[in-house]
Amino acid sequence: MAKETGMARSIDQQIATTQAKLNRLKQRQKASETRRKIIVGAIVTTEALKDPKIARWMAATLRKNATREVDQKELVGLLAELDQVAAKADQA
Repeated sequence: MAKETGMARSIDQQIATTQAKLNRLKQRQKASETRRKIIVGAIVTTEALKDPKIARWMAATLRKNATREVDQKELVGLLAELDQVAAKADQA
C-alpha cells in the first residue's frame, strides 16, 4: 500500500506540474492575442485618421460595438477626431 501512495503522490505532482505549465501557456497565448489586438488597433487607427472613408467606417463600427459606458467614455476623443477626418470628405 505504501508504494501505491507514493505513486499517487508522484502522479498528483505530475498533474500539478502539467496544469501549471498549461496555465503558463494560456497566459502567453492571451498576452500574444492582446499584443496582436494592440498592433492592429494602432495601425487601423493611424490609417483612419488619414483616410476619411476608413475614419467614417471606424467611427460607425466603434459606436455600434462599444456598448459599455466605460469604453464609450474612453473613445470620446478618438471619435471626435475620426468625425473631423470624415467631415473633410464631405466638404471636398
